[in-house]
Amino acid sequence: MAEKTCVFCSIVAGEIPCVKVYEDASVLAFLDVAPVSEGHTLVIPKRHFETLDQCPADVLSEIMVCAGKLARAVVAAADADGYNALCNNGKAAGQVVGHVHLHVIPRCAGDGIFARWPAGKYGLGRAEDIAAKIREKL
Repeated sequence: MAEKTCVFCSIVAGEIPCVKVYEDASVLAFLDVAPVSEGHTLVIPKRHFETLDQCPADVLSEIMVCAGKLARAVVAAADADGYNALCNNGKAAGQVVGHVHLHVIPRCAGDGIFARWPAGKYGLGRAEDIAAKIREKL
């Protein structure tokens, strides 16, 4: 998605309103308009990158440092027991806005959110095969 049509770039530019939680020179955090739970916050770089792997190391660092600070505040404000920090990359992974963003989702015990993680198992030798393929691509 080009910066000119990116909703998050428009939010950064002040063209679309948001409920801002935090802002500095490189990062903006605001409440998600379709929250999974109260306090669900999005952390975005102000510069446009579509997915996490496209972000330079300094941008990744800024996002994660901000998310760490915000997570404590979000959990406290929501009186939550914990939180999820999620980043969907690509449409197949559920990314709706083509601008990298980290979800900080406050969680309470027994809330039923993400109640079932679809965990599987590797067949004999498959984990080693997959790990080798990943190492080849590094």
